[in-house]
Order: sequence, then structure tokens, then C-alpha cells
Amino acid sequence: MSLRSKLKIENTGMLAALIFYAVVGIICFAILAINDFLLIHIGLIGILNLITAYGLFKKRAWTFWAVIALFFIATTFSASMLYYAFGLDLILDTGVMVYLVLTWIFTAYTATKRKTLQA
Repeated sequence: MSLRSKLKIENTGMLAALIFYAVVGIICFAILAINDFLLIHIGLIGILNLITAYGLFKKRAWTFWAVIALFFIATTFSASMLYYAFGLDLILDTGVMVYLVLTWIFTAYTATKRKTLQA
């Protein structure tokens, strides 16, 4: 059995979005635990990502608004990270750019498929 059939998700794109938001939430908490617990904004982004992943899993209608909120939060966070830390660490720069692009892609995808969240 595939993961998609076990989770009862018909749409592969929504499964990819669910996995993306869940992984980003877990990574945010790992960064929070490894570096410093004073980085509360990383924790808030992680919480919102996990809430969004749960909403996508349960196909809740409010998930669309959580995705929109994460779009603005991730864009602002990534732009400020790139502005202040660009050129200091290639891995950090690449990771932030990938996160930004994937956030835009999954926001656009969720916005186009938001009728499936009304179930």
C-alpha cells in the first residue's frame, strides 16, 4: 500500500503540500532546539506550519487562510534572512531560497485547489 492510500488523500499535490508543511514545522523546532530558545519567531513559524499540515490532512476549510498567512510570513522571513545574511553561508542562502520558492509553489497550488478543502 502506498502512503497516499493509507492516508486517504486522493490528490498527490495536496500530499506533497502536507509533507512540505510538516517537514518545515519539524525543521523549525529542530533549529529552535539546536540554536537558541530565544528565537521565538522560528517556533511560531514551526507551530503554524504544523497546524497547516494538520488542516491539509483533515481537509479543513480554514487551512487556506493558514497557507496565505504562512505565505506572507515566509516571504518576509526569507527576504529578511537573505538581505541580512546573504553571502555569509552558502548552505543557509540556498536553504532559505528553496524554502521561499517551495512556499510560493505550494501556496499557489493550494489556492488553485482550495475547493478540495471544503470537504
